Amino acid sequence: MTIAPLDPELHGDSLWAGTGGFENAALWDYMADGPFPERAEFDAHLRAKAASPDPKFFAIIDNASGEAVGHASLMRIDTKNRVIEVGGIMYSPRLKRTPGGTEAIYLLARYVFDDLGYRRYEWKCNALNAASRSAALRHGFTFEGIFRQHMIVKGRNRDTAWFSLLDSEWPARKQAFKEWLRPENFDKSGAQRRPLARFSGDIDRSSER
Repeated sequence: MTIAPLDPELHGDSLWAGTGGFENAALWDYMADGPFPERAEFDAHLRAKAASPDPKFFAIIDNASGEAVGHASLMRIDTKNRVIEVGGIMYSPRLKRTPGGTEAIYLLARYVFDDLGYRRYEWKCNALNAASRSAALRHGFTFEGIFRQHMIVKGRNRDTAWFSLLDSEWPARKQAFKEWLRPENFDKSGAQRRPLARFSGDIDRSSER
């Protein structure tokens, strides 16, 4: 996988195929925007995202095909306190539940900690979004609690679950990601031999506490 700044001209066709239209409407259930049943509206949405400095959107590109199979953003960028959040994570069905999806989270975290030098990396999601909460824990974020009645999204209340990953925790997490992503950890069908949690050393984030 490769992470690159979102470019509607380069990435629009593949993102529309993977995340747009009526058939992909359910992907947007917990997103602040969407779904986008019509291509013109989808293209306008991509152009707005590409032009935004915060959130800053990145396309997730499958190296084998060269196509964008999802996007994510870095947002609420606090350079003074070196705090940043990952959000707007949209995976097409081609990316969901694949090693590439985990690799994309690793690449973003590596960019945040190793390249940008941030000290706190946040993950927030709708408290009802069990899949996102599970993903945060699997990727090494620590659950910090629920902000009740935090937002109104699409006319509905949103309680927000908060998670974080710190720079002091990153070296162990980075090594866990690298070990998990090794080709020998996957069989011929692409199934993992050992789960990511098995590589996480002495930092246990397997449950919310």
